[in-house]
Amino acid sequence: MAGGALQDDDGITGINVTPLVDITLVLLIIFMVTTKIVLNQTVPLDLPKAATGTSEIQVVFSIVLALDGRALVDGKPIANDDAILGLARDAQAQHADLRAVIKADTAVTHGRVIHVLDLLKQAHIAKIAFGVSPATSSAH
Repeated sequence: MAGGALQDDDGITGINVTPLVDITLVLLIIFMVTTKIVLNQTVPLDLPKAATGTSEIQVVFSIVLALDGRALVDGKPIANDDAILGLARDAQAQHADLRAVIKADTAVTHGRVIHVLDLLKQAHIAKIAFGVSPATSSAH
């Protein structure tokens, strides 16, 4: 039994790495979340303008294309689609941040809508939208 004093049964024979892995994963999650927050702050945004702010109220240039060939600009009938170009240029000259909205009947030809889009581009109106009606859930 003299050799029993040399044996150490209470010694650490391995290292438990579970707490180290847990801490590493928590730090990784923290870094991922903070990186997303930091990157989102550097993304350029075109924020909408409020009517109560210091900016001017947004002006909309409305175009309605009916199935029977009629066209309305800001609610007023015009002779033909080509008259849109002159009206759009005048509106663009008065309001630099002009937005155009095209509302066309579903049966209006694609070519007519593209022609109106081309006229708006010639008038240097860059912000163009299409007016739609909300679809009902039973449409399919």
